[in-house]
Amino acid sequence: MTRPAESGAVRLHRFGRVERAVHWLTGLLVVSCVVTAAILYNGPLAVLVGNRHIVETVHVWSGFALPIPLVAGLVSAAYRADLRRLNRFTSADYRWLRSRTRRRSGADVGKFNAGQKLNAALSAGSIPVLLGTGVIMFFPDWTRLTWRTGATFVHDWFALAFGLLIAGHLVYALRDREAMRGMLVGTVSKSWATREHMLWAARAESERRDR
Repeated sequence: MTRPAESGAVRLHRFGRVERAVHWLTGLLVVSCVVTAAILYNGPLAVLVGNRHIVETVHVWSGFALPIPLVAGLVSAAYRADLRRLNRFTSADYRWLRSRTRRRSGADVGKFNAGQKLNAALSAGSIPVLLGTGVIMFFPDWTRLTWRTGATFVHDWFALAFGLLIAGHLVYALRDREAMRGMLVGTVSKSWATREHMLWAARAESERRDR
């Protein structure tokens, strides 16, 4: 006779195919932009790689394509629900940010913690700024010189800040294998969910039992 599965063996559904596809497609485009930007702005690296026109073309079209998966994902109700969750800051989120032991204070945390919400907000704000300034730089005849100069300045500094944000996101993702697994295969262990996102875990467990 088999024993009931331990709570750590129970898998809870966290992300569907659309959410995961949007995340990874956007991530690939962001990485493409960051890598090509590093090549374009670093002289020795640009000489080593060569083919500057090709690198610049990849950078530009990766940037232009960046909003496409984010907008296309809106066809999914689950994706839209996640956007609403990310866009809603609660008193529990402020407590989480102030807590020195926030990684162990998931009692009032829903599907996303305050750090994930901040990351999403900063990323969502950076993309249109980078896209808009990139358009001004790519089509110089559309605007006056002062606009192009300002756009270049803003684009460069926002790109640097965005790159640091992405690096931080990657560090935290690689440190939490279960969170990474949730974005790879769509499910997470019940024990991890209960520890990190207790409110969401309770709802997900209830939905799992109702199926």
